[in-house]
Amino acid sequence: MSRSTRRLAQGLAGCVLAAALAGPAAALDRLVFDTGGVNGALRSGLERASLLFGLAAQEAPRPQEVMAAARADYKRLVGALYEAGHYGGTVSILVDGREAAGISPLSPPTRIGTVTVRVDPGPAFALGAARVVPPPPGADLPDVFVTGAPARLGVLRDAARAGIDGWRDLGHAKAEVAGERITANHATSTLDAEITLDPGPRLRFGGLDFAGDTGVRPERLRQIAGFPEGAVFSPDDLDRVTSRLRRTGVFSAVALDEAEAANPDGTLDITATLADRLPRRFGAGVEISSTEGASLSAYWMHRNLLGGAERLRFDAEIGGIAGESGGIDYALGARLTRPATFTPDTSAYLDLDLSREDEPDFVANGIELGAGVEHVFSDRLSGSAGLGLKFADTVRATGPQDFLLLTVPLSLAWDGRDDVLDAMRGVYLAGEATPFLGLSGSDSGARLTLDARGYLPLGDRFVLAGRAQLGSVLGATLAGTPPDFLFHSGGGGTVRGHGYQSLAVDLGNGATSGGRSLAVFSLEARAKVTGPFGVVAFADFGLVGPNSLPDAASGSHAGAGLGVRYDTGIGPIRLDVATPVSGPSAGSAVQVYLGIGQSF
Repeated sequence: MSRSTRRLAQGLAGCVLAAALAGPAAALDRLVFDTGGVNGALRSGLERASLLFGLAAQEAPRPQEVMAAARADYKRLVGALYEAGHYGGTVSILVDGREAAGISPLSPPTRIGTVTVRVDPGPAFALGAARVVPPPPGADLPDVFVTGAPARLGVLRDAARAGIDGWRDLGHAKAEVAGERITANHATSTLDAEITLDPGPRLRFGGLDFAGDTGVRPERLRQIAGFPEGAVFSPDDLDRVTSRLRRTGVFSAVALDEAEAANPDGTLDITATLADRLPRRFGAGVEISSTEGASLSAYWMHRNLLGGAERLRFDAEIGGIAGESGGIDYALGARLTRPATFTPDTSAYLDLDLSREDEPDFVANGIELGAGVEHVFSDRLSGSAGLGLKFADTVRATGPQDFLLLTVPLSLAWDGRDDVLDAMRGVYLAGEATPFLGLSGSDSGARLTLDARGYLPLGDRFVLAGRAQLGSVLGATLAGTPPDFLFHSGGGGTVRGHGYQSLAVDLGNGATSGGRSLAVFSLEARAKVTGPFGVVAFADFGLVGPNSLPDAASGSHAGAGLGVRYDTGIGPIRLDVATPVSGPSAGSAVQVYLGIGQSF
């Protein structure tokens, strides 16, 4: 054997021997986690804080890992006790009978058998004196930061944060904790806490600078932001500036940072760091109903068309594909929106819509031009007002009829839901009023609608959801109202289980028309079952009448069914199966609906 060959063999043998020696040393045979009989939330908190507890679940941790975790756990476990309000506890960590803190890092054990963690929590402390000085006028300090309440460390942090936020709300942007005096009385198991704040001077907003790579022009950025330069500093004003910039849809990230120090004149500069989204975006969707058929939709959008955050969007939809009611519907729309027009919270729009509706009781080819403004009053409240010119070439049961209208669409919406696609709590209200002036072939009047939704959680897994849809046409006769301004019921958006727009006004001789009044009520009981799956039980009831208000001449129907939901993380996939309960379609086959998002 050559010298090089012998060296290679010796090296391989050394590696095998080292691996054999390392094998048994890599095992942690046993972990004893003793909290002195304490269970519940305190033990769970200690287990979450302990690195050793997590390491014991791993296969064959190395001795070095065990020792590092043991040394870190002293501080982590004491911190967990403080978080729970236990300030007199003790922690002991024995590695094969030796206190881990006394084992030199330079000569760690090569093998570890049993690690014993013993935590004596000691008594739970209560707050004695609890003060924030100086307190901001009208400060909303935590309700649990009072004498006699549990002295959890998190409560002290929350009290300090609330004090700072209170001063910042009054314009003291650089308020901070100047000192703290915390004294534990082990004889009485009480903790006195005094947090001293330094409010600093009251400041005003200075300049707004922009950083980052964006294609929006600086002068438009300032118009959109609506930064209140010179006004007294307010965190709420900063939040509004952030919301305005995000609302454009142009930016993937918006961050507002305050300058480290105020200017000599008592102003504070702000820097907005922006990152653009890709300017172009497209998307598509599909919904399927056993009677209405399939509906396909797509859109294309440019987020920053002219460098001023102008948004141009095209929408296209084909509906009623392979449906059992009516024919195929087509719609094509274009809208140009300009944010920060007139005010930072007001957007102006121009739109054009082309459509063909082939419905059970009419066929209409229409074109509509519109312009208007949309205003955001708050995070919850928004509204719009516009002016439109609408032409429709229709064929209905009474014969062909053309309509030319001047419309004034108005809307107001309050959105108090916690989640748009899968609400668990809150209220949503949306009202629309569209006065119209008949220029040719039409009466004059107004179309009113209200959509009200409410959500009531029953524990963590159940939600009761209700919806009311109301509509009325005032001033115009049934024959003098454009057919797409009239109301129908039946199908996925109203009463499930019945055919699409199956409830209408009977004109006699087999002819039907939409009604001048609508009332639809829906109730759903939603439950999360396991993982991403949920189930729904629902019931719907609808009225359609020939007059402006529901009356004895109105027709009605009802449906009920069951559904399945699969949560995708961005919204549930919906599958509903419904059957008629009352009305003209009672006793017919079930209907199936498939879509994205809850039904309402």
